[in-house]
Amino acid sequence: MKRMSFVGLILALSFLMVLPGVVYAQGGKRVAASLKAGVMQRIGADTDITLTYSRPGVKGRKIWGGLVPYGKVWRTGADEATLFMTEKTVVLGEKEIPAGTYSLFTLPEADGSAMLIVNKRTGQWGIPYVEAKEATNELARIPLNKSPLDKTVDQFTMAIENNSSGGGVLKMMWETAQYSVPFTVKK
Repeated sequence: MKRMSFVGLILALSFLMVLPGVVYAQGGKRVAASLKAGVMQRIGADTDITLTYSRPGVKGRKIWGGLVPYGKVWRTGADEATLFMTEKTVVLGEKEIPAGTYSLFTLPEADGSAMLIVNKRTGQWGIPYVEAKEATNELARIPLNKSPLDKTVDQFTMAIENNSSGGGVLKMMWETAQYSVPFTVKK
């Protein structure tokens, strides 16, 4: 029964994410310019983690320090804010994230460091992110690990990979950089 409720929640959230795009398109206003994507990964025997995000392309632009400026919060994708859903409490980096649905934002810096921002508020378009206004909605800021990619990734891509310790790694790849953070499912 609990599994069915979570599947229903995922379907409802997916519908709600598509609906604004349709309404804006018919009203002649905001139209989503990037591809939508979703990733769901089972961690261990009984924990599903889901990401719903948009996939902007490089399109000849400089991404890190250009389209995505250093020192400013980025919506982690395009269009609507990226959603992170977990059925159980996870420890992302060293921060405990209770079961639920959250928006993800990223704060990249010129020195190569970056923070993943887990925001309790969902449904926002993604920008602008007013840090003073969002401070009470932030659940955590988590340091990300940066590594170079062997090949350029043209479309922003997110992945969740299992690891042998019963957890996984959340990855974000774009242009020539990968940002990642390990996580475990709280027992």
